[in-house]
Amino acid sequence: MTDKQAKRSKFVVVGGGIAGVTCTEQLASQFPSDEIVLLTAAPLIKAVTNFKQVSKTLEDFDVEEQPSSILQEKYPNVRVIQSAVRQLQAKEHKVQTENGEEFHYEKLCICTGGRPKLFTQDNPYVLGIRDTDSAQEFQKRLSTAKRIVVIGNGGIALELVYEFLVPSLETDKPERAVPCKRTRYTTDGANALSAPSGDRGVQNQALGSALGPDWHEGIKLKGVQEVSHRVHVEYQCEVQKIYTAEDFRLSQQGDSQPNSQQASEMSKVGLWPVYIQLTNGKTYGCDFIVSATGVIPNTEPFLHGNSLAVAVDSGLRVDDHMQTSEPDVYAAGDVCTACWEPSPMWQQMRLWTQARQMGWYAARCMAADLLQEPIELDFCFELFSHITKFFNYKVVLLGKFNGQGLGQDHELLVRCTKGHEYVKVVLSQGRMVGAVLIGDTDLEETFENLILNQMDLSAYGEELLNPNIDIEDYFD
Repeated sequence: MTDKQAKRSKFVVVGGGIAGVTCTEQLASQFPSDEIVLLTAAPLIKAVTNFKQVSKTLEDFDVEEQPSSILQEKYPNVRVIQSAVRQLQAKEHKVQTENGEEFHYEKLCICTGGRPKLFTQDNPYVLGIRDTDSAQEFQKRLSTAKRIVVIGNGGIALELVYEFLVPSLETDKPERAVPCKRTRYTTDGANALSAPSGDRGVQNQALGSALGPDWHEGIKLKGVQEVSHRVHVEYQCEVQKIYTAEDFRLSQQGDSQPNSQQASEMSKVGLWPVYIQLTNGKTYGCDFIVSATGVIPNTEPFLHGNSLAVAVDSGLRVDDHMQTSEPDVYAAGDVCTACWEPSPMWQQMRLWTQARQMGWYAARCMAADLLQEPIELDFCFELFSHITKFFNYKVVLLGKFNGQGLGQDHELLVRCTKGHEYVKVVLSQGRMVGAVLIGDTDLEETFENLILNQMDLSAYGEELLNPNIDIEDYFD
């Protein structure tokens, strides 16, 4: 294809997830007479619906998988190309796709998200859950499984454990108050979608967009046997080694004094196809392993031949205008790493909330830079805030909700009403710096203000969470 045949667009966005679609929508609204090109490897895109600004920084919304035609109908100046990116030539301001097309851009935004961070690669017994296709593969594998091992303690890991092993958690599952709001679309022959031969591994893992908190609804999560479920949690340990059944048997032959737990698993050699050894010395056999330990940014197609700076966590480094180290190349969402000096109450976490915020802000920055207008860092980056659902309970996370970066210089106040609510407040030098709210506490806006205002709360002590005091009215 000659340079004359290359398409020219003012804006090109790569990635059909939340960050990419939000960026595209914002650009399309701000530049209605210019064509906005969205390149996406997946057949469906992720769109934000039912958006609601809960407070200054808290946002609540649903996410729908939609055909790209819906986006193009809403924004006639948007053109969606379903193809992965083969190469970025940043010096020439050109992107080449896997289907052979080339696009020249004035401003480019990379929103290609992340892929599952598997603790081992190319092992048929290790499954990552990231998108719709991998969730369907998980359902298929589960239907013939008697025991699985889940690695991780994030959202997907927690939901898996909850869906399977509820009785051991000493509570009944709360009834589903409402059906899942997200419209679900399917594509015929989705499994046939793959990168060209020789490029299947990483690209195939990266095709789909991230799942949300209701990812498991509508999926039959049942193993091969209808038995009483049991859950066992191993704390503060990591995976040391994975064995096949034969490798595990051979490894134990040289162990003259196996511990009781190892001996128990030894008696089951042949029952399980894979065994996992932990750093605490324990070993468990299972049918397959679910790796739910976060994501790795999808940067591969953009690094070769360019001068894109990469952070320690493998994300593209971006400044406070969401710009990478290459001129006119921006990035947003899971693929990027925020490398500006952050607010004391904000930290990056690869979540849908931040993907939407970064995509929206990146579009504003691209527009401001093109028009040579000043723009300040958006207020959403003043305070980390996130709303989600676990086990059908509303969960709000604010600020340094887990004491991130505070060391020993903090204290916790906790209020818990079993089955109703859980409130945790993080205080540092008498000031609120973080909070976790589970259930319908209606405290999110009050706590957000207390964190932002940094009011000295020393005088209130534990009375701060006294259930007999209406804290909302007290601090309004």
